[in-house]
Amino acid sequence: MDMLSWIITALIAGVFLLDIAKLFLKEPVEEEQSFRMIDIGKSMTIGSREVQEDQVGTAETSAGVMAVLADGAGKAYGGRIASRIAVDTCIDIFKDYNAFHNPQHYFRKAFHCANREILKALGDENRGTASVGCVLVSKGLLYYSLAGNVGIYVYREGNLVPVSSGHTIAVLAEERFREGKLSREDALKLLHNKRIYNYLGQDGFRDMELFDAPVRMKQGDIVVLMSDGLYELIGTRELEAVLLGASSCQKKAYDLIELVNQNPGEIKDNASVILLGIDEA
Repeated sequence: MDMLSWIITALIAGVFLLDIAKLFLKEPVEEEQSFRMIDIGKSMTIGSREVQEDQVGTAETSAGVMAVLADGAGKAYGGRIASRIAVDTCIDIFKDYNAFHNPQHYFRKAFHCANREILKALGDENRGTASVGCVLVSKGLLYYSLAGNVGIYVYREGNLVPVSSGHTIAVLAEERFREGKLSREDALKLLHNKRIYNYLGQDGFRDMELFDAPVRMKQGDIVVLMSDGLYELIGTRELEAVLLGASSCQKKAYDLIELVNQNPGEIKDNASVILLGIDEA
């Protein structure tokens, strides 16, 4: 097998493993589980940037918990404003709407409303945009939505398993190659392209990535939302080592961000994380 064929095979295998991981997380059980209050942890760092463009937020009702992480980008303070609007909009609509009655409707309403508000506040899309990941957890079920490249994972039994795919050119190339719409040579050229093609703050905002079925959670699981400033800088094994500890989710969130702060690299992006720990009643 030549090198080109080997790389394309690895590309397909990577996507296949992601599909298998999602199936592993969605294994059916006969009875619905109930859970105590979810342990929440949040932390951020500015890295080596001049402006903190990441924003995080959580909200709780008697029905469950919502968490949202936005990674802004833009000129001056445009990225910070865009991410703040996205987080505030998701929280406001969550408080005013029974999100758990119809999670998909909630996600669509929140994301499209946030997109309109960002455009209204900032005008030209080049002035401020945001990648946004949002999750709902209720009665032992995880629902998620994503626009951009915020990472959504479930930490289970020592393994950090990706739930979301994201909206980078590399992911789009993988999808087109699997559909037979892109040659292996063209797919290879785009394999490492991290540019985002879908995000909030643009007139041509596309529909977000949505869960196809809720993920059934287990005791000891941790829902993890991360910006790329964390997951692209710190290796998976290092992240898993922190999540394995017996400390609270808040302590783990601090420790994850400290990995970024202590990293010897001179250029470090904003980094943020939200952890939702699941305890069985």
